Amino acid sequence: MVAGGYPVERDAFRSWPDSGDEAHVEMGNRMSIALITGGNRGLGFASARALAQTGSCVILTGRDQTQADEAASALRAEVLDVQALSLEVTSPTSIATAVDHVQQHQGRLDVLVNNAGVLPEATDSTEHEFASPEMFQTTFATNVFGAVAVTEAFLPLLRRSPRGRIVNVSTTMGSLSDQADPNSPYYQMIVPAYQSSKAALNSVTISLAKTLADTDIKVTSVCPGFVQTDLTPVNRVQAPLTADQAAGVVLTGATLPADAPSGTFIDQNGPVAW
Repeated sequence: MVAGGYPVERDAFRSWPDSGDEAHVEMGNRMSIALITGGNRGLGFASARALAQTGSCVILTGRDQTQADEAASALRAEVLDVQALSLEVTSPTSIATAVDHVQQHQGRLDVLVNNAGVLPEATDSTEHEFASPEMFQTTFATNVFGAVAVTEAFLPLLRRSPRGRIVNVSTTMGSLSDQADPNSPYYQMIVPAYQSSKAALNSVTISLAKTLADTDIKVTSVCPGFVQTDLTPVNRVQAPLTADQAAGVVLTGATLPADAPSGTFIDQNGPVAW
């Protein structure tokens, strides 16, 4: 079984009650602007919907412009303010083009959700003594290097926000404590490239939060749970959570109030051990 974390109910975790809508709608009397990578399907699409439902203007990005356009159109049909933008997180040129677009059309960014992620090990049928170096390269290129590159490029625009928020979509499977716990339901799950990439992303969250400690930008790693997405063949068939349910914790990270801590790792039940 491949999972993002423990099955939980939507909105079970609310350390700061009733903060969601206010954090977006009342941002200096300006509409909040959010950008989501990998937003054309699954958790990214559901997170775009959840953020747009708070009154935010959401920039939904995807590698394929046509698919991003179709996803954004579907959400606009729900009377939500969602725009489409092509963004390949492993391409410096694509990232630069996306930043230029947001700079020209919005002038700032309030929320960045690093959602784009891959798990190619789930469909790798090749025998390995331990793991494929190429699989590590492919996985880290999107899950770690892509998130770092996108964050670095958009930080100047996030600094223009009165309360910037960065959400890194991680997983309990990236928790070193959980990986080493024989009582964990995922203890027997060994997908080293994916697990280590998410552990690395969690480390990025901590480093980024410390770097931005003197700003109003807050950074959070979130575990959405075991979600019905196309991440792996198993997710679509066995996962108990719908993407809309799982998006609750992304919304929590994206709408942290001013007095919330930065540099934390949470799921919808609360804090997750690193």
